[in-house]
Amino acid sequence: MSLITRIKNVFSKAQSTNLIGVALRQQSIGYFVRKADESKCQVAESKANSIAAALKTLVSVESLPGQCHLVLAHAHSQIVQVDRPNVPIAEMNAALKWQIKDLVSIAPENMVLDYFDGPTLAGGHEKINVVCVAKNELMALVTIFNDKQLDLVSITTEEFAFASLLPLQQDAVLFVCQQANEEINLLIVKNGQLFFSRRLRGFAHIADKSEDELTMSVVDSLSLEIQRSTDYFERQLKQAPIKTIEILLPVEQEAFLARKLAENTNVEVKLFAMPTTLESCRGSAVAIGATQLNFMEPNQGG
Repeated sequence: MSLITRIKNVFSKAQSTNLIGVALRQQSIGYFVRKADESKCQVAESKANSIAAALKTLVSVESLPGQCHLVLAHAHSQIVQVDRPNVPIAEMNAALKWQIKDLVSIAPENMVLDYFDGPTLAGGHEKINVVCVAKNELMALVTIFNDKQLDLVSITTEEFAFASLLPLQQDAVLFVCQQANEEINLLIVKNGQLFFSRRLRGFAHIADKSEDELTMSVVDSLSLEIQRSTDYFERQLKQAPIKTIEILLPVEQEAFLARKLAENTNVEVKLFAMPTTLESCRGSAVAIGATQLNFMEPNQGG
């Protein structure tokens, strides 16, 4: 899904068939270039004072001719779930800005938002998920692409870039996924629809932990969060039980974590399988996902 808004480049030029995913992180920028004859993934370490400055340096050094898809880091976006306003679609954006103003740290006048349908709870009670960013921060990022005459096609968040990696399937999958040095996402995807997402806190630096430290402080905590998420999906949303948990974590102990998590659940736990030609790009999976956002189209927000 291309969240927030689909921003077209102000410059008119021939469209390239190259696809480029650019994923922002706290300390680096991951990017993936998909060409007709080859693909490559890279990580640019951030030595600048801000991620915007790092992005400006990246696009000045690297040639990125093609259709660019930008993935915002958790630090750039906020997601909240609220009751669906009883207003016409044309008035939805305005209503949501004021409905969430006390739930986020962005002032309504500086807010750009998009939304996607949330779950329908028992009794037909409808929820809606709202994703918002600060307009001034977003425009600063867009300007960097425009200044270099790069074709910025879409802007999304980690949740949807990761979810797009999963194939369409009828059975729900719980996806445990993460960018390097970012927090873990728990996603539940079914039939190409994101039913559930949670951003976990406190897991950003699990790559620095030994197996003993993971066993003592991470596995049980992560298992508990997974159990809470599956319980909500199955009991509150009245969905069929989750049969598979897939793991995509950019840590050396990824397989160890998957085995330990499997010991705490009766559900199959397996490592997410990257395409064979892209296994070396596992750490840049979210940038790859941004280039194949082919489902869950947005409600255009503003």
